[in-house]
Amino acid sequence: MFASKHVRRGFSLIELVIVVVIIGIIAAIAIPRMSRGASGAGDSALSGNLAVLRNAIDLFQTEHPAAPNSGFPTLAKIVDQLTTFSDDQGNTSTTKDSTFIFGSYLRAIPALPVGAKKGQMGIAAADGATVGWIYVEATGTIRANTGAAEKDARGKLYSDY
Repeated sequence: MFASKHVRRGFSLIELVIVVVIIGIIAAIAIPRMSRGASGAGDSALSGNLAVLRNAIDLFQTEHPAAPNSGFPTLAKIVDQLTTFSDDQGNTSTTKDSTFIFGSYLRAIPALPVGAKKGQMGIAAADGATVGWIYVEATGTIRANTGAAEKDARGKLYSDY
């Protein structure tokens, strides 16, 4: 009778190198795609935030046709006019009653999700330290407060969204 020998065999150096190369190729393909996904998420968030803000402004204007400024929220009171209750003239109150029957249109002003002013929620007519959104009171238009060079992955200016 012969004694059986158990031969243990591990991975050769060549096999390990091949596995490492394959993992490196997969990583080289996957990492750029994931980083584009993150910037794409910011672009989508900006589009969504602008849609919410524009809808709130439009709804305010529809419900306040007799208010000054053609019913658009005023620059001085836009945050209150969109986040609290209002009467037919656009005056605001934190509580809803028989006079303040309209609103609220937003729970809070969304933060700017892209660009150098990312995280800012302020609304103003011009750029400022805490301004995330630029609002034109006369027309009720709102846009992102981003620089002229700040663009999305497709090359479209954020300020043109």
